[in-house]
Amino acid sequence: MTPASPLLPPADWRDFLALTKPRVLTLVVFTGLCGMLAAPVTIHPVLGFTAILCIALGAGAAGALNQWYEADIDAVMKRTMGRPLPAGRMDRQSALHFGVGLGAFSVILMGLALNVAAAAILTISILFYVLIYTVWLKRRTPQNIVIGGAAGAFPPLIGWAAATGDVALLPLLLFMFVFLWTPPHFWALALFVKTDYANAGVPMLPVVAGEKVTRHQIGLYTIPMAIVAVAPWPLGLTGAIYGVVSSVMTAWFGVLAWRVARRTTAAEDKMLPEKALFKFSVLYLFVVFGALVADRWIA
Repeated sequence: MTPASPLLPPADWRDFLALTKPRVLTLVVFTGLCGMLAAPVTIHPVLGFTAILCIALGAGAAGALNQWYEADIDAVMKRTMGRPLPAGRMDRQSALHFGVGLGAFSVILMGLALNVAAAAILTISILFYVLIYTVWLKRRTPQNIVIGGAAGAFPPLIGWAAATGDVALLPLLLFMFVFLWTPPHFWALALFVKTDYANAGVPMLPVVAGEKVTRHQIGLYTIPMAIVAVAPWPLGLTGAIYGVVSSVMTAWFGVLAWRVARRTTAAEDKMLPEKALFKFSVLYLFVVFGALVADRWIA
């Protein structure tokens, strides 16, 4: 008679928090908040807090469902093997129920407290990340992060829609900005953790096409990203604060991307330009979106 499998100890709050991918959540919440604050209307503080809470819960739900589906991949990658599921601190069913419940609650609350437009875009963002990126693209194509990157570009749209009830040109440009920012940001990371992806069988661009092609693609994607990042200023959608800050920060991003693009193959422990670009890309997004809010409220 086969002995019963030992029951997992109950997961604590830190494990459920880890399912939401807190570091990613910070950037999602910030860009959503900036999208809301950049809108041409003033939202009531309670409603504004509720909108940001819904964005955070929706993003956390997407992260939890991503980890539920990718538990097998996470178990063989050094960067992710300490997560609750591969580390054995939580069963997959708990992660699934948590993700579905959190996602449903965030959408319902957004619809009831704010408006249908914001709730609809929030729904699309969750489903896009889980079904399009996680289930369909990630294990099938090296373009996974290019197409799937749209999932992380929705928060500014959601924040704007929560405040106004509709969508305009500026939040659409912010969406495109984050969408085009994602490939160079993520491929910079993938270059120095490509062994992890190779071991997990994930067809990230450095694994499938090699480092040279990946660096070339980082340089190419930086060009349209730079144009879209600065575009709100000459289009008259923002003022000089945003224009100057975005221009300076984008130029700096371009220099770092050029350094990465011009390199030949290097050992993973000597990828200082790639690590510099990855770290700066996070700061870059925070500063540019922060300048957007400053431009709206100071200028």
